[in-house]
Amino acid sequence: MPKPRIAVIGSANIDLTTFSDRFPNAGETIFGQKFDLGFGGKGANQAVASRLCGADVFMVARVGSDLFGPATIENFKKLGIDATHVKQIEGASSGVAPIFVEPNGQNRIFVVKGANDLLKPADVDAAADLLKTVDCMVMQFEIPLETVYYSVQFARKNKIRCIVNPAPAQPVDLKALDGLDYFVPNESEAETITGMPVKNVDDAKKCAEKFLISGIQRVIITLGSNGSLLASREGMEHIPAFTVKSLDSTGAGDAFIGSFAVFLGESKPGEGHPEREAVRRANLYAGLSTTGVGTQKSFYDRSRYDAEWSARGKS
Repeated sequence: MPKPRIAVIGSANIDLTTFSDRFPNAGETIFGQKFDLGFGGKGANQAVASRLCGADVFMVARVGSDLFGPATIENFKKLGIDATHVKQIEGASSGVAPIFVEPNGQNRIFVVKGANDLLKPADVDAAADLLKTVDCMVMQFEIPLETVYYSVQFARKNKIRCIVNPAPAQPVDLKALDGLDYFVPNESEAETITGMPVKNVDDAKKCAEKFLISGIQRVIITLGSNGSLLASREGMEHIPAFTVKSLDSTGAGDAFIGSFAVFLGESKPGEGHPEREAVRRANLYAGLSTTGVGTQKSFYDRSRYDAEWSARGKS
């Protein structure tokens, strides 16, 4: 079976992760336990997850003219991700994400977009010949919304499957996403966008209904340790999570989306419920990513994942 071909139009950041027993109060300085620097950004993380799951992956992104820019491009190349359309912007900083992690694995993140905010619709046009060859396009909200909307229109016009992850959450024109194949927020993102509380599965169903009414084809609301809700006009189904020993939840949503794009692309016609199975598999992939520290460094490669799926997937 040919590998899925996935293009990620999105962000590339450097993650600066600090671990501490608690967060400092205003004006207070405390000691942290550990610091970790790694490659991140929601777009880059999703691209790496897709690549580690076995897809051919193409990145469309912008990085800064600082030390982090060339290192980010080199990291893509080292991982086998096509970085032809990852360009440095003179005079701009690369995106950075200071991340603060508590002992229970919960995180708080600041994102400074830098060059990510300079990825424009014209850059999508510049990559058009490549994009027309892919099976799936993936976007997030760490790039300008006009570029996300334009990319959705491009995908629709060229009959390419399209996934949008509205993270970090911000006000969005849902009409601009009309016809979108998959809209994949987590609970807090769904709540921010709709103004509806998402505290449990029933809340998630009501929230998903609002997205479907707007014209989006399918919605997946990821619910952390409570799994995911898969919703379409045909119905809704809660798909439970797998039990794991979580150390750091940073990047779990990106792991879900990057792997979901691959698992859905690998489904064969006539194989029962390919969406449901792809969500189940992505639930496990995302859960496993929380057993390690950081984002890309915590993602499983395909052989490690397949071993886990063989042990757990039939349960």
